[in-house]
Amino acid sequence: MAGRNVFYAQSGGVTAVINASAAGLFDTIESYPDTFGQIYAGKNGILGALREELIEVSAMSAEARAGLSQTPGGAFGSCRYKLKSPNERPEQYARLLDVFRAHDIGYFFYNGGGDSQDTAHKVSTFTREQGFPVQCIGIPKTIDNDLPFTDACPGFGSVAKYVATSIREAALDVESMAESSTKVFILEVMGRHAGWIAGASGLSKADGHLAPQIILFPERVFDPEDFLKTVDAVVARDGFCAIVASEGIKNADGQFLAETGHRDAFGHAQLGGVASTLAQLVQSRLGLKYHYAIADYLQRAARHIASQTDVDQAYALGAHAARLAEAGRTAVMPIIQRLSDTPYQWALDSVELAQVANVERTMPESFITADGYGITEAARRYFLPLIQGEAFPPFHDGLPRYVRVEYTFAPKRLPAFNV
Repeated sequence: MAGRNVFYAQSGGVTAVINASAAGLFDTIESYPDTFGQIYAGKNGILGALREELIEVSAMSAEARAGLSQTPGGAFGSCRYKLKSPNERPEQYARLLDVFRAHDIGYFFYNGGGDSQDTAHKVSTFTREQGFPVQCIGIPKTIDNDLPFTDACPGFGSVAKYVATSIREAALDVESMAESSTKVFILEVMGRHAGWIAGASGLSKADGHLAPQIILFPERVFDPEDFLKTVDAVVARDGFCAIVASEGIKNADGQFLAETGHRDAFGHAQLGGVASTLAQLVQSRLGLKYHYAIADYLQRAARHIASQTDVDQAYALGAHAARLAEAGRTAVMPIIQRLSDTPYQWALDSVELAQVANVERTMPESFITADGYGITEAARRYFLPLIQGEAFPPFHDGLPRYVRVEYTFAPKRLPAFNV
């Protein structure tokens, strides 16, 4: 006889491999028919629970299920919506409990970053206190690679591969034109407080490739005078300068160079435009011709150049989340443990959500060179295994063939709720 039903949701910025975690979770849940019942996926994350928009995973086509691991974006929709505390918005938690009761949901898997792990922890505590305990398991996901305890976060390895590849290719273009044209190229990448993505671009600087000559990390204060002096020296030495800048770099006053003045749904300052700010600085002070690019969504959606390691780990963490729930665990998150660098070996473990929620892991000092503009050999040893292997999706008519899920919703049993 099947057990209680399952609710799965995707949260925050999506990745090239978040759907691989969903596939790993669903496949493993279905291997325990006596433990788990029906699998529901929330349309647009936790909003799907609040609005009682529950997608029936069993109704997905065989093609959609088979293609989940090869498709970027959030197949079920994601959201940037952070639950307040039960004291601040008790009606939200009451609604979640009503929906879970109405659909006999006993398992909640939340696939996201630090804010999502916080939500899963809150829901676990609240449902237990209300006498309807729901086993809550957080599944790690963030391209920023800033969750603690896990060796790497699903989504990061593929972004690292994309960024390192992109700066190597762009630098070859700039280098070939530098004699009579562009001398400075700037690539802006994501990373609010943690420079993991920017740091991974440093992998490009190998096998005779010169770029990136400068990496700007949010862990280091941006000094415009030292930056300009370094750019000038690099151009004089190499004929061109390729720069990778994290969106979250700050000045000596602690202000983001690219802060727009707006905030997102999680209360974070919205960033954008650090590349143009740096480019204008280079042009006005050094008179050098420049070009810049903003990787933005392209870096996290690039499933066509995903890391096989990243895909494998994303699937494995989804599968392990199901096994943790089957074993009776709750308020935990599965993690990757690195066993060795060469050969790269890793194992699965778990950590309490209370230790993860709202904790941000930044680049260690030992990973950044003394001048603040590059990565060390220790960083290279860490990054390199995460970008290994090519996981090409199937192609049709010259383009990646990605699946789209047609939603079949479970019948609603409750009145509408104003989120």
